[in-house]
Amino acid sequence: MTDFSDAAAFDSFKSLKKTARMPVLFLGHGSPMNAIEDNEYRQSWQALGAEFGVKWPKPQLVLCVSAHWLTSGWWLTAMARPKTIHDFGGFPKALFDQQYPAPGFPAAAQEISQCVRQPGGASPLSLDLQEWGLDHGAWSVLKPMFPQADIPVIQLSMDYSRPAAEHFAVGQQLKGLRERGVLIVGSGNIVHNLRTMQRSAESNQAYDWALEFDKAIAGYLQHGDQAALQDFQALGTVAQQAHPTHEHFLPLLYAAGAVDANETPQFFNASFQAASISMRSVIWA
Repeated sequence: MTDFSDAAAFDSFKSLKKTARMPVLFLGHGSPMNAIEDNEYRQSWQALGAEFGVKWPKPQLVLCVSAHWLTSGWWLTAMARPKTIHDFGGFPKALFDQQYPAPGFPAAAQEISQCVRQPGGASPLSLDLQEWGLDHGAWSVLKPMFPQADIPVIQLSMDYSRPAAEHFAVGQQLKGLRERGVLIVGSGNIVHNLRTMQRSAESNQAYDWALEFDKAIAGYLQHGDQAALQDFQALGTVAQQAHPTHEHFLPLLYAAGAVDANETPQFFNASFQAASISMRSVIWA
């Protein structure tokens, strides 16, 4: 099989021009309210977005892997105008009123789908022409970063039934896109347990097991220990407490797969929401 982690494998692309190498992001998105509240998280996303076009090139495309799009097999959104999905309940009307009208990029989705393969075979990624769009794992962080909504966005789904190593392997195949002006964004949370939230907790308060898991994962990232990262469930009880279900962890594997093991991660937003949601975010540049 062609090694699509090699940037040269994407030389046949017509829709995306070569650029300087783009960074890779993993963003802890936490509560959807972070999209509209003037808090430290939203402010950090705004500041990060302002670096593009200055420190790094403005992206030609954002490819987002969100914790909130789970499918059978792997899919890419390929519609021209993806809808804004409000996939939550119990929040104020102001949050449901939010729209993020960033365009899609059907031509790029088609080209990427033909290069990036489904794990375990030669089948291309499937294309979604109408069902999905941009869920809050995508737009809640991208709207503060790129408020003009003028950068095309496509989402890549995750097959939750597949092992962690296959999610990482898909991320590896995305690596070459970084030299085609594609900003790869994983959006989830390193610790995510809604069952144990304490809404009154301060950002420096967290359960011992949450701190332990967060620290362990940060260590794997700092040391480029990709094997341990994929085997996060080997942390046992603390992993189970940190992720009763692990869809919020999986986007980290895509981001980590798209970088070289020797690329140094930089952490920000290394605090907690509600004692059991780690907002720790990572940039590799």
